[in-house]
Amino acid sequence: MSSTTRLLPQAQIDRLDAICRATSIIPVLVIERLDHAVPLAQALVDGGLDVLEITLRTDCAVEAMQRIREALPEVTLGAGTVLGVEQYRICEELGVDFVVTPGTTPALFEHGIASEVPLLPGVATVSEVVTGWERGYRRFKFFPAEANGGAKALKSFGGPLPEALFCPTGGVTVDNAADYLALPNVMCVGGSWMAPKALVDQEAWAEITRLTREATQRYPR
Repeated sequence: MSSTTRLLPQAQIDRLDAICRATSIIPVLVIERLDHAVPLAQALVDGGLDVLEITLRTDCAVEAMQRIREALPEVTLGAGTVLGVEQYRICEELGVDFVVTPGTTPALFEHGIASEVPLLPGVATVSEVVTGWERGYRRFKFFPAEANGGAKALKSFGGPLPEALFCPTGGVTVDNAADYLALPNVMCVGGSWMAPKALVDQEAWAEITRLTREATQRYPR
């Protein structure tokens, strides 16, 4: 690497730490109907989770984040499934609190260094972690967690990279979350079990609040 390569500022790591240490679970949400955005977010907040990741997997995701930001300003709002710099810029304009990628290109790493919005970069291998490490990144999303060896794999990452901390996402459930949260290199987990698609489609907000409350009681911060 060039001696002039920019590194991620420590302040960005600190901001991610503050976000991820505030919760044990980050709900990862796919919002398919715009009118579901605010009641879904409210149901999760009522259950005790106020750090939310809205994935950019649907046409209404950007407007959904806008509505949640306006209706629930106390929510820590993350944009997930960010695949490129242009999407990152859109999320910056929205005023989200953090950005999450499923995998991370050099361009995304570089943009995250300069951005005011902290990046939680997606990685699946030690090599990808080291690529981010060279640029100053110390916090990562491990995705897809279960498909890539689960908690056992993530535990093995701690040997060569003890200072790297992770938010595993992808196949994390109410039952296996304990395996991840027991690891010293796990800050929190990402999951969707407290807001399954069937309940969202039924607009069963009270049931989602109940499942969320159960999750926060089982895995308190």
